[in-house]
Amino acid sequence: MTTDVTADTSVIKALKRMRMPQTQRNREFWLLLFAVVISGAALTLVQLGALGVIDPMILAIGGGLAVLAFAVHFVLRAVASAADPFLLPIATLLTGLGIAMIYRIDIAKSLTGWNAYSTKQLAWTAISLAGAITCIILLRNYRVLFRYTYIFGLSGILLLLLPFVPGLRIPDANAAVWVSLGGMFAFQPGELAKICLAIFFAGYLVRTRESLTSVGTRFLGITWPRMRELGPVLVVWAISLGIIVIQRDLGTGTLIFGMFVAMLYVATGKTSWVLIGLALVAAGVAVATQILSYVQGRFINWLFLFDPDKVDPDVAGFQPMQGLFGLAHGGLLGTGWGQGRPEVTPLAHSDYIITSLGEEIGLIGLFAILCLYMVFVSRGVRIGLAGQDDFGKLLATGLSFTIALQVFIMVGGVTRIIPLTGLTTPFLAAGGSSLVANWLIVAILLRISDGVRSQPRAVIG
Repeated sequence: MTTDVTADTSVIKALKRMRMPQTQRNREFWLLLFAVVISGAALTLVQLGALGVIDPMILAIGGGLAVLAFAVHFVLRAVASAADPFLLPIATLLTGLGIAMIYRIDIAKSLTGWNAYSTKQLAWTAISLAGAITCIILLRNYRVLFRYTYIFGLSGILLLLLPFVPGLRIPDANAAVWVSLGGMFAFQPGELAKICLAIFFAGYLVRTRESLTSVGTRFLGITWPRMRELGPVLVVWAISLGIIVIQRDLGTGTLIFGMFVAMLYVATGKTSWVLIGLALVAAGVAVATQILSYVQGRFINWLFLFDPDKVDPDVAGFQPMQGLFGLAHGGLLGTGWGQGRPEVTPLAHSDYIITSLGEEIGLIGLFAILCLYMVFVSRGVRIGLAGQDDFGKLLATGLSFTIALQVFIMVGGVTRIIPLTGLTTPFLAAGGSSLVANWLIVAILLRISDGVRSQPRAVIG
């Protein structure tokens, strides 16, 4: 009798597992439909608010995004039916809201055709989603990335060095982070480098975790690592400082080092690594502000923005001031799509897209967007914690933390919580390199979640 009950229970559990992937994809379908409708509604309200009429072009912009997003959905149904159902709709909604805001700024500046940033953003969205589909199809087993740990590490470093190759660097750029192919195609290799380095960090920490968690000196209730275990941290810290000093890119250097420290903490569980990382960041900032004029200038803008004796309101202080004025103008509920003046702020479609959105959809709208990011990151961390292999756990956590840190750096920068750096807001801001990299992160997380849900659970006893 007991055997029959056990057998029946096993059959029921097996049936539940068989139905779960389909349930996940159905849930994703309805969430994705909701995301597409909201994006289309935002585009429509932009036209009604800014032009007073609906241009048929709205069908091409909104319809193009919907077709591309549902293409990813149907690919997931075919090859990764157990993948997380929330990541794709959230990324689609954020991308759609970004396109709507960029399109609104194009209207204000009378930009049309290929000169319009929204047109380019939609083209980059197509490339990004095509890349995500390719990654989902080809990356059948994410664990294969572990074999190429050091190749990805080398690739990440080479990508960071590309702007120094003669003929590739854009000479007029403020920071050495852009490369140009034939003067027609420009991108930031550092966006792809962060993915390569995340894979390298995950593989490296899996291989060396035992030595990193070895017993050290206990002081103030915390076990501190030995000096020989500090080597990898110091190397990554030096690379990050090199990016800040040589490439004049404060954001990427901070992002890479923060990602490594976060993954190191997940791998070892030692609070001491976090404290050491924070101490190294403080030391790096102290050195950079003394020897680098552009870093010092950003700190001055941050601390004394409204002091005309230290910050010229018509030069260095113009952009951050206009961004803050735009947020204040939006208030709690915002001016409404197409009713504000976000184009007054320089780079309102890229670096300051958060203030542009805040002006027209208000503080409540910004909180909703931040909640979307919070859910996205929490699902990514959940994917990592649910995995049974250390590599997938570290990679999912590292990629999710990268998105979270990038959002914090950009939102904190434009609202003067921290000094402003040169990163982009994930999915929202105009820029092809960032959009491609972020959608590749979505694809990798989807593949990891599918592998985690599909792998058999270990039976104890």
